[in-house]
Amino acid sequence: MQRFWTTICCCVLLLCFYPGVALAASQPQTLAKAALLMDARNGQVLYQKSATLPMYPASTTKILTAIIALEHSRLDDVVTVPREATLVEGSSIGLQEGERLTMEDLLYALLLSSANDAAVAIADHVAGSVPAFAALMNQKARSIGARASNFQNPSGLPDPRHYTTAYDMALITRYAMQNPTFRAIVSTRFKQIHRPDADRSKGPPQEHLWNHNRLLSRYEGAIGVKTGYTVEAGQCLVAAAQRDGRELIAVVLNSQGSAVYSDVQALLDYGFSAFQTAELVKSGEVVASFSLPGGAGEVKAVAGNSFYFDFPVGGRLSFEREVVMYRNLRVPITAGQKVGELILTRPGGEELGRVELVSAGSVGAGVTRRWSTWILGMFVFLVSLRLRALMVRRRRWQRRYPPYLR
Repeated sequence: MQRFWTTICCCVLLLCFYPGVALAASQPQTLAKAALLMDARNGQVLYQKSATLPMYPASTTKILTAIIALEHSRLDDVVTVPREATLVEGSSIGLQEGERLTMEDLLYALLLSSANDAAVAIADHVAGSVPAFAALMNQKARSIGARASNFQNPSGLPDPRHYTTAYDMALITRYAMQNPTFRAIVSTRFKQIHRPDADRSKGPPQEHLWNHNRLLSRYEGAIGVKTGYTVEAGQCLVAAAQRDGRELIAVVLNSQGSAVYSDVQALLDYGFSAFQTAELVKSGEVVASFSLPGGAGEVKAVAGNSFYFDFPVGGRLSFEREVVMYRNLRVPITAGQKVGELILTRPGGEELGRVELVSAGSVGAGVTRRWSTWILGMFVFLVSLRLRALMVRRRRWQRRYPPYLR
Protein backbone atom coordinates (compact mmCIF):
# COMPACT_ATOMS: atom_id res chain seq x y z
CA MET A 1 0.00 0.00 0.00
CA GLN A 2 2.83 2.35 0.88
CA ARG A 3 4.50 1.63 -2.46
CA PHE A 4 1.24 2.47 -4.27
CA TRP A 5 0.95 5.90 -2.65
CA THR A 6 4.63 6.58 -3.27
CA THR A 7 4.11 5.91 -6.97
CA ILE A 8 1.08 8.23 -7.06
CA CYS A 9 3.03 11.04 -5.37
CA CYS A 10 5.90 10.68 -7.83
CA CYS A 11 3.49 10.94 -10.76
CA VAL A 12 1.88 14.06 -9.30
CA LEU A 13 5.27 15.69 -8.77
CA LEU A 14 6.28 14.78 -12.31
CA LEU A 15 3.16 16.45 -13.71
CA CYS A 16 3.67 19.54 -11.57
CA PHE A 17 7.29 20.16 -12.44
CA TYR A 18 7.36 18.67 -15.97
CA PRO A 19 3.92 19.15 -17.51
CA GLY A 20 5.42 18.86 -20.98
CA VAL A 21 6.11 15.18 -20.38
CA ALA A 22 2.43 14.39 -20.17
CA LEU A 23 1.21 16.89 -22.75
CA ALA A 24 3.86 16.65 -25.42
CA ALA A 25 2.30 13.67 -27.16
CA SER A 26 -1.30 14.92 -27.01
CA GLN A 27 -2.52 16.88 -30.00
CA PRO A 28 -3.92 20.39 -29.44
CA GLN A 29 -7.65 21.00 -29.15
CA THR A 30 -8.89 23.94 -31.26
CA LEU A 31 -12.28 25.58 -31.74
CA ALA A 32 -11.43 26.66 -35.27
CA LYS A 33 -13.09 24.87 -38.17
CA ALA A 34 -9.74 24.59 -39.95
CA ALA A 35 -6.21 24.72 -38.59
CA LEU A 36 -2.69 23.77 -39.57
CA LEU A 37 0.81 23.86 -38.09
CA MET A 38 3.83 23.91 -40.41
CA ASP A 39 7.58 23.98 -39.95
CA ALA A 40 8.67 27.06 -41.90
CA ARG A 41 12.11 25.67 -42.71
CA ASN A 42 11.06 22.49 -44.50
CA GLY A 43 7.31 22.92 -45.06
CA GLN A 44 6.53 19.81 -43.02
CA VAL A 45 2.98 19.69 -41.65
CA LEU A 46 2.99 18.88 -37.93
CA TYR A 47 -0.75 19.18 -37.29
CA GLN A 48 -3.84 19.65 -39.42
CA LYS A 49 -7.57 19.90 -38.97
CA SER A 50 -9.74 20.17 -42.10
CA ALA A 51 -6.67 21.75 -43.68
CA THR A 52 -7.90 21.28 -47.27
CA LEU A 53 -11.45 22.52 -46.63
CA PRO A 54 -12.26 25.69 -48.66
CA MET A 55 -12.69 28.62 -46.26
CA TYR A 56 -13.11 32.39 -46.35
CA PRO A 57 -9.71 33.90 -45.44
CA ALA A 58 -10.90 37.42 -44.49
CA SER A 59 -7.94 39.81 -44.09
CA THR A 60 -5.32 37.08 -44.00
CA THR A 61 -5.68 37.59 -47.77
CA LYS A 62 -3.48 40.66 -47.31
CA ILE A 63 -0.44 38.42 -46.81
CA LEU A 64 -0.62 37.59 -50.50
CA THR A 65 -1.50 41.18 -51.40
CA ALA A 66 1.61 42.45 -49.64
CA ILE A 67 4.05 40.01 -51.20
CA ILE A 68 2.77 40.81 -54.71
CA ALA A 69 3.16 44.52 -53.99
CA LEU A 70 6.71 43.96 -52.76
CA GLU A 71 7.61 42.00 -55.89
CA HIS A 72 5.96 44.38 -58.37
CA SER A 73 6.80 47.80 -56.96
CA ARG A 74 9.32 49.75 -54.91
CA LEU A 75 8.90 50.95 -51.35
CA ASP A 76 9.50 54.54 -52.40
CA ASP A 77 6.86 54.43 -55.15
CA VAL A 78 4.37 57.27 -54.74
CA VAL A 79 0.82 55.91 -54.92
CA THR A 80 -2.12 58.15 -55.77
CA VAL A 81 -5.28 57.01 -54.02
CA PRO A 82 -8.08 56.28 -56.53
CA ARG A 83 -11.73 57.02 -55.84
CA GLU A 84 -12.47 53.28 -55.68
CA ALA A 85 -10.24 52.94 -52.61
CA THR A 86 -12.23 55.55 -50.68
CA LEU A 87 -15.48 53.66 -51.27
CA VAL A 88 -14.38 50.23 -50.06
CA GLU A 89 -16.19 48.71 -47.09
CA GLY A 90 -14.71 47.44 -43.84
CA SER A 91 -11.63 48.55 -41.93
CA SER A 92 -9.73 51.54 -43.32
CA ILE A 93 -7.47 54.45 -42.38
CA GLY A 94 -9.68 56.98 -44.18
CA LEU A 95 -7.65 57.52 -47.34
CA GLN A 96 -8.80 60.44 -49.48
CA GLU A 97 -9.16 60.53 -53.24
CA GLY A 98 -6.04 61.96 -54.87
CA GLU A 99 -3.98 61.64 -51.70
CA ARG A 100 -0.41 60.48 -52.29
CA LEU A 101 1.45 58.06 -50.03
CA THR A 102 4.52 55.89 -50.41
CA MET A 103 4.07 52.20 -51.07
CA GLU A 104 5.93 51.51 -47.82
CA ASP A 105 3.41 53.47 -45.73
CA LEU A 106 0.51 51.76 -47.51
CA LEU A 107 2.00 48.34 -46.75
CA TYR A 108 2.21 49.21 -43.05
CA ALA A 109 -1.42 50.35 -43.16
CA LEU A 110 -2.33 47.12 -44.95
CA LEU A 111 -0.61 44.73 -42.57
CA LEU A 112 -0.85 46.53 -39.21
CA SER A 113 -4.24 48.25 -39.42
CA SER A 114 -5.67 45.85 -42.00
CA ALA A 115 -6.79 48.82 -44.11
CA ASN A 116 -9.01 47.80 -47.01
CA ASP A 117 -8.60 51.21 -48.63
CA ALA A 118 -4.84 50.70 -48.64
CA ALA A 119 -5.37 47.28 -50.27
CA VAL A 120 -7.35 48.78 -53.15
CA ALA A 121 -4.88 51.65 -53.60
CA ILE A 122 -2.03 49.13 -53.79
CA ALA A 123 -3.91 46.95 -56.27
CA ASP A 124 -4.70 49.90 -58.52
CA HIS A 125 -1.09 51.10 -58.48
CA VAL A 126 0.42 47.66 -59.18
CA ALA A 127 -2.02 46.28 -61.75
CA GLY A 128 -4.29 49.14 -62.80
CA SER A 129 -7.45 47.62 -61.33
CA VAL A 130 -8.69 45.20 -58.69
CA PRO A 131 -9.59 42.43 -61.23
CA ALA A 132 -6.14 42.66 -62.82
CA PHE A 133 -4.50 42.49 -59.40
CA ALA A 134 -6.65 39.47 -58.48
CA ALA A 135 -5.31 37.74 -61.58
CA LEU A 136 -1.78 38.35 -60.27
CA MET A 137 -2.83 36.95 -56.89
CA ASN A 138 -4.11 33.72 -58.39
CA GLN A 139 -1.09 33.36 -60.63
CA LYS A 140 1.25 33.81 -57.66
CA ALA A 141 -0.73 31.46 -55.43
CA ARG A 142 -0.51 28.68 -58.00
CA SER A 143 3.22 29.20 -58.51
CA ILE A 144 3.71 28.83 -54.74
CA GLY A 145 1.68 25.60 -54.74
CA ALA A 146 -1.56 27.01 -53.29
CA ARG A 147 -3.74 25.50 -56.01
CA ALA A 148 -6.93 25.04 -53.98
CA SER A 149 -7.39 28.80 -53.54
CA ASN A 150 -9.04 31.53 -55.57
CA PHE A 151 -8.85 35.26 -54.89
CA GLN A 152 -11.15 38.01 -56.15
CA ASN A 153 -9.94 41.07 -54.25
CA PRO A 154 -6.85 42.29 -52.35
CA SER A 155 -8.62 42.87 -49.01
CA GLY A 156 -10.41 39.61 -48.22
CA LEU A 157 -13.94 41.00 -48.25
CA PRO A 158 -16.52 38.19 -48.63
CA ASP A 159 -17.08 36.80 -52.10
CA PRO A 160 -18.27 33.26 -52.95
CA ARG A 161 -15.37 33.01 -55.39
CA HIS A 162 -12.80 34.20 -52.83
CA TYR A 163 -11.54 31.28 -50.76
CA THR A 164 -8.48 29.41 -49.58
CA THR A 165 -7.50 26.52 -47.31
CA ALA A 166 -5.45 26.38 -44.13
CA TYR A 167 -2.77 24.45 -46.02
CA ASP A 168 -2.64 26.95 -48.90
CA MET A 169 -2.47 29.87 -46.50
CA ALA A 170 0.47 28.24 -44.72
CA LEU A 171 2.27 27.83 -48.07
CA ILE A 172 1.62 31.48 -48.97
CA THR A 173 2.82 32.65 -45.56
CA ARG A 174 5.93 30.49 -45.68
CA TYR A 175 6.80 32.06 -49.02
CA ALA A 176 6.05 35.60 -47.81
CA MET A 177 8.16 35.21 -44.67
CA GLN A 178 11.22 34.64 -46.83
CA ASN A 179 11.01 38.32 -47.83
CA PRO A 180 12.98 40.43 -45.31
CA THR A 181 10.79 43.51 -45.79
CA PHE A 182 7.60 41.55 -45.24
CA ARG A 183 9.06 39.98 -42.08
CA ALA A 184 10.04 43.39 -40.74
CA ILE A 185 6.57 44.87 -41.32
CA VAL A 186 4.50 42.04 -39.80
CA SER A 187 6.69 41.96 -36.69
CA THR A 188 6.26 45.72 -36.09
CA ARG A 189 3.92 46.63 -33.23
CA PHE A 190 3.66 50.36 -33.92
CA LYS A 191 4.39 52.53 -36.94
CA GLN A 192 3.85 56.21 -37.71
CA ILE A 193 3.22 56.91 -41.39
CA HIS A 194 3.15 60.23 -43.21
CA ARG A 195 0.14 61.66 -45.06
CA PRO A 196 1.20 65.18 -46.16
CA ASP A 197 -1.52 65.43 -48.84
CA ALA A 198 -4.44 64.62 -46.53
CA ASP A 199 -7.10 67.31 -46.15
CA ARG A 200 -6.84 68.06 -42.44
CA SER A 201 -9.93 70.24 -42.47
CA LYS A 202 -11.83 66.95 -42.32
CA GLY A 203 -10.02 66.02 -39.13
CA PRO A 204 -6.59 64.63 -38.31
CA PRO A 205 -5.72 61.73 -40.63
CA GLN A 206 -4.82 58.38 -39.12
CA GLU A 207 -1.04 58.23 -39.09
CA HIS A 208 -0.40 56.16 -35.96
CA LEU A 209 -0.79 52.47 -36.70
CA TRP A 210 -0.94 49.71 -34.08
CA ASN A 211 -0.60 46.08 -35.10
CA HIS A 212 -3.90 44.21 -34.66
CA ASN A 213 -1.97 41.00 -33.97
CA ARG A 214 -2.00 40.79 -30.16
CA LEU A 215 0.06 37.61 -30.26
CA LEU A 216 3.18 39.76 -30.72
CA SER A 217 2.91 40.84 -27.08
CA ARG A 218 1.38 37.66 -25.74
CA TYR A 219 3.54 34.85 -27.05
CA GLU A 220 7.25 34.31 -26.57
CA GLY A 221 9.04 34.33 -29.91
CA ALA A 222 6.07 35.62 -31.96
CA ILE A 223 7.18 37.38 -35.17
CA GLY A 224 3.87 38.00 -37.05
CA VAL A 225 1.89 37.66 -39.27
CA LYS A 226 -1.83 38.68 -39.89
CA THR A 227 -5.28 38.73 -38.33
CA GLY A 228 -8.62 38.60 -40.13
CA TYR A 229 -12.33 38.78 -39.44
CA THR A 230 -15.64 38.94 -41.26
CA VAL A 231 -19.00 37.54 -40.21
CA GLU A 232 -18.72 34.93 -42.96
CA ALA A 233 -15.09 33.99 -42.23
CA GLY A 234 -15.17 34.15 -38.44
CA GLN A 235 -11.99 34.93 -36.53
CA CYS A 236 -8.86 34.09 -38.53
CA LEU A 237 -5.21 34.30 -37.59
CA VAL A 238 -1.97 33.34 -39.27
CA ALA A 239 0.94 33.42 -36.83
CA ALA A 240 4.66 32.69 -36.86
CA ALA A 241 7.05 32.20 -33.96
CA GLN A 242 10.71 31.36 -33.43
CA ARG A 243 12.33 29.38 -30.64
CA ASP A 244 15.67 27.61 -30.35
CA GLY A 245 16.47 28.05 -34.03
CA ARG A 246 13.10 26.72 -35.18
CA GLU A 247 10.34 28.67 -36.91
CA LEU A 248 6.71 27.52 -36.99
CA ILE A 249 3.68 28.82 -38.86
CA ALA A 250 0.18 28.34 -37.43
CA VAL A 251 -3.01 28.95 -39.41
CA VAL A 252 -6.44 29.17 -37.78
CA LEU A 253 -9.56 29.82 -39.89
CA ASN A 254 -13.08 30.41 -38.62
CA SER A 255 -12.46 30.40 -34.89
CA GLN A 256 -14.58 32.13 -32.24
CA GLY A 257 -13.78 35.44 -30.53
CA SER A 258 -10.62 35.49 -28.44
CA ALA A 259 -10.35 31.70 -28.83
CA VAL A 260 -8.47 32.39 -32.05
CA TYR A 261 -5.43 33.31 -29.93
CA SER A 262 -5.69 30.30 -27.64
CA ASP A 263 -6.05 28.11 -30.73
CA VAL A 264 -2.85 29.49 -32.23
CA GLN A 265 -0.96 29.31 -28.94
CA ALA A 266 -2.00 25.68 -28.51
CA LEU A 267 -0.71 24.87 -31.99
CA LEU A 268 2.62 26.62 -31.47
CA ASP A 269 3.12 25.11 -28.01
CA TYR A 270 2.47 21.68 -29.46
CA GLY A 271 4.97 22.19 -32.26
CA PHE A 272 7.75 23.47 -30.02
CA SER A 273 7.27 20.91 -27.24
CA ALA A 274 6.28 17.73 -29.04
CA PHE A 275 8.77 17.77 -31.94
CA GLN A 276 12.49 17.97 -32.45
CA THR A 277 14.34 18.62 -35.69
CA ALA A 278 17.12 16.55 -37.23
CA GLU A 279 19.33 17.44 -40.19
CA LEU A 280 19.13 14.33 -42.37
CA VAL A 281 21.16 15.74 -45.26
CA LYS A 282 23.76 18.51 -45.10
CA SER A 283 24.18 20.98 -47.95
CA GLY A 284 27.31 20.16 -49.96
CA GLU A 285 27.47 16.60 -48.63
CA VAL A 286 28.87 14.13 -51.19
CA VAL A 287 26.05 11.69 -51.85
CA ALA A 288 27.22 9.75 -54.90
CA SER A 289 29.86 9.63 -57.62
CA PHE A 290 29.69 8.28 -61.15
CA SER A 291 31.42 8.38 -64.50
CA LEU A 292 30.00 9.35 -67.87
CA PRO A 293 30.90 7.87 -71.26
CA GLY A 294 33.71 9.92 -72.72
CA GLY A 295 34.13 11.94 -69.53
CA ALA A 296 37.53 13.11 -68.37
CA GLY A 297 36.91 12.08 -64.78
CA GLU A 298 34.52 11.06 -62.06
CA VAL A 299 31.50 13.21 -61.28
CA LYS A 300 30.73 13.88 -57.61
CA ALA A 301 27.07 14.51 -56.84
CA VAL A 302 26.51 16.64 -53.74
CA ALA A 303 23.37 17.75 -51.93
CA GLY A 304 22.14 21.06 -53.29
CA ASN A 305 20.58 21.99 -49.95
CA SER A 306 20.17 20.72 -46.42
CA PHE A 307 17.13 18.66 -45.48
CA TYR A 308 15.56 18.84 -42.03
CA PHE A 309 12.83 16.63 -40.62
CA ASP A 310 10.71 16.96 -37.48
CA PHE A 311 9.93 13.89 -35.41
CA PRO A 312 8.35 13.34 -31.99
CA VAL A 313 10.45 14.12 -28.95
CA GLY A 314 11.83 10.93 -27.46
CA GLY A 315 11.17 8.97 -30.64
CA ARG A 316 13.58 7.42 -33.10
CA LEU A 317 13.74 8.34 -36.76
CA SER A 318 14.65 5.57 -39.18
CA PHE A 319 15.01 6.43 -42.84
CA GLU A 320 16.51 5.13 -46.05
CA ARG A 321 18.26 6.87 -48.93
CA GLU A 322 17.79 6.25 -52.63
CA VAL A 323 19.91 8.00 -55.24
CA VAL A 324 18.27 8.56 -58.63
CA MET A 325 20.51 10.04 -61.31
CA TYR A 326 19.04 11.79 -64.31
CA ARG A 327 19.11 9.84 -67.55
CA ASN A 328 20.93 10.95 -70.68
CA LEU A 329 23.54 13.02 -68.83
CA ARG A 330 26.30 14.01 -71.21
CA VAL A 331 29.64 15.76 -70.92
CA PRO A 332 30.47 18.50 -70.48
CA ILE A 333 29.00 18.83 -66.96
CA THR A 334 29.19 22.25 -65.30
CA ALA A 335 29.62 22.88 -61.58
CA GLY A 336 26.24 23.20 -59.87
CA GLN A 337 24.37 21.46 -62.69
CA LYS A 338 21.47 19.30 -61.51
CA VAL A 339 22.34 15.66 -61.99
CA GLY A 340 19.81 13.75 -59.88
CA GLU A 341 17.79 13.44 -56.69
CA LEU A 342 18.21 11.93 -53.27
CA ILE A 343 14.93 10.41 -52.09
CA LEU A 344 14.45 9.94 -48.35
CA THR A 345 11.89 7.37 -47.20
CA ARG A 346 10.79 5.56 -44.09
CA PRO A 347 11.47 1.80 -43.98
CA GLY A 348 7.83 1.20 -44.98
CA GLY A 349 8.21 3.25 -48.15
CA GLU A 350 6.61 6.54 -47.04
CA GLU A 351 8.48 9.41 -48.66
CA LEU A 352 9.92 12.01 -46.32
CA GLY A 353 11.27 14.34 -48.97
CA ARG A 354 13.69 14.87 -51.82
CA VAL A 355 16.96 16.74 -52.21
CA GLU A 356 18.37 17.88 -55.54
CA LEU A 357 21.82 16.58 -56.37
CA VAL A 358 24.22 18.85 -58.21
CA SER A 359 27.66 18.36 -59.69
CA ALA A 360 30.48 19.35 -57.35
CA GLY A 361 32.65 20.47 -60.26
CA SER A 362 32.97 20.73 -64.01
CA VAL A 363 33.71 17.68 -66.12
CA GLY A 364 34.79 18.02 -69.74
CA ALA A 365 35.15 15.49 -72.54
CA GLY A 366 37.93 12.95 -72.05
CA VAL A 367 41.00 12.62 -74.26
CA THR A 368 39.71 9.41 -75.85
CA ARG A 369 36.42 11.04 -76.72
CA ARG A 370 38.17 14.10 -78.19
CA TRP A 371 40.43 11.94 -80.36
CA SER A 372 37.53 9.78 -81.52
CA THR A 373 35.52 12.86 -82.36
CA TRP A 374 38.47 14.33 -84.30
CA ILE A 375 39.09 11.10 -86.20
CA LEU A 376 35.43 10.77 -87.08
CA GLY A 377 35.37 14.35 -88.27
CA MET A 378 38.44 13.78 -90.45
CA PHE A 379 36.92 10.64 -91.90
CA VAL A 380 33.73 12.46 -92.82
CA PHE A 381 35.77 15.30 -94.34
CA LEU A 382 37.88 12.95 -96.48
CA VAL A 383 34.86 10.99 -97.65
CA SER A 384 33.11 14.22 -98.64
CA LEU A 385 36.23 15.29 -100.61
CA ARG A 386 36.35 11.92 -102.39
CA LEU A 387 32.68 12.10 -103.32
CA ARG A 388 33.12 15.63 -104.60
CA ALA A 389 36.05 14.52 -106.78
CA LEU A 390 34.00 11.63 -108.22
CA MET A 391 31.12 13.95 -109.02
CA VAL A 392 33.44 16.43 -110.80
CA ARG A 393 35.02 13.61 -112.84
CA ARG A 394 31.59 12.27 -113.81
CA ARG A 395 30.39 15.70 -115.00
CA ARG A 396 33.56 16.09 -117.17
CA TRP A 397 33.01 12.66 -118.69
CA GLN A 398 29.37 13.49 -119.46
CA ARG A 399 30.39 16.72 -121.20
CA ARG A 400 33.11 14.96 -123.23
CA TYR A 401 30.87 12.08 -124.30
CA PRO A 402 27.33 13.26 -124.94
CA PRO A 403 24.63 10.56 -124.99
CA TYR A 404 24.56 10.35 -128.82
CA LEU A 405 28.29 9.43 -128.86
CA ARG A 406 28.04 6.75 -126.22
